[in-house]
Amino acid sequence: MNSGKYVFAQLLQFINKYEFEKCVKRYNGDYRFRNFNCWNQFIQLFFGQLTSRNSLRDIATCLKAHRSKLYHLGFSGYVNQSSLSRANERRDWRIFGDFGQYLIDQVRPLYNSSPIPNVNLDNEVFALDSTTISLSLMLFNWAPGKYSKGAIKIHTLLDLRGSIPSFILVSDGKYHDSNILDLLIPVPHAIYLMDKAYVDFQALYRINTCEAFFVTRAKSNISYDIVEENFNIDKTTGLRSDKIIVLNGISLKNYIQNLSD
Repeated sequence: MNSGKYVFAQLLQFINKYEFEKCVKRYNGDYRFRNFNCWNQFIQLFFGQLTSRNSLRDIATCLKAHRSKLYHLGFSGYVNQSSLSRANERRDWRIFGDFGQYLIDQVRPLYNSSPIPNVNLDNEVFALDSTTISLSLMLFNWAPGKYSKGAIKIHTLLDLRGSIPSFILVSDGKYHDSNILDLLIPVPHAIYLMDKAYVDFQALYRINTCEAFFVTRAKSNISYDIVEENFNIDKTTGLRSDKIIVLNGISLKNYIQNLSD
């Protein structure tokens, strides 16, 4: 007979329930919910994530199959997918957002000295990108996307030391990627890696004024003049060229000048 705790129950011991309850009280999450409180909602979703469940129905079916073990796993009882769905719909998402940020803040310092594969730098290095998830507009009318389709975007700033997300934003499908730069607070001396979807000169200039660095791809139609070029580079390292350029265009030059002023 097994006398030890289940693995899932052991994992729950690492989660600070006191901090979670602080997030619940901040947004009055348990108001008018008697049996299925925020904590039980969280551990059901946590269970679904760890066991790679595909839907709320899948979570409920799996827990129902182990109904006699729920107490020992840490659950207060079984709830069907309808109750879980209503809780997800009605409860304030900021409860879980704030708690997720708390967990991230606890984990990131543990990887401060972790090396980045194939990179020998002491700076903090972040990768910024987004992914689009297609949705049905019939079910998700709050998430318009392109071409009369529904979609949401998940914008993620990934700390490459430990591959831990330091910032996450969920938006509708029409939210332009470069807008996320207005919400970020640059870390001094950090390096931000991004693609050409984030070419916003005002936002990039703000990163520069915060004594941070950015690496991005230029758009194909960008117009510039080469001021200085370094020919002593080792192309075997992947570096194609090393140039100092000046952007062309009257409106663009005035724009840069206004930023400098």
